[in-house]
Amino acid sequence: MLGDLQGMMAKLKEAQAKVEETKERLNTVMVDGDSGNGSVVVTVTANREVKNIAIDDELLEDKEALEDYLIIALNKAIVKANNINESEMAAAAKGGLPDIPGMDMFK
Repeated sequence: MLGDLQGMMAKLKEAQAKVEETKERLNTVMVDGDSGNGSVVVTVTANREVKNIAIDDELLEDKEALEDYLIIALNKAIVKANNINESEMAAAAKGGLPDIPGMDMFK
């Protein structure tokens, strides 16, 4: 029984390390969200950190349109980043978890 517990603890530490490695790697995965036919492009990491915002010069004269396009582009980028993040984190956690009854949330 003690050996099983030690094995499970080792697996949990391994899973935690994989999750941390995945978080670091996701900082290098970039996704774009755009709006207004590319007039606004927002780049975020898969950890949902905004890295760049590119705005077409023509939009600088139309504050309301710019605000709308920024919201749309940000939301698109965040959705893409969330999808990647959730998928990668679930895979990292699932791969290192021991087989514990009732702990099938990542399956």
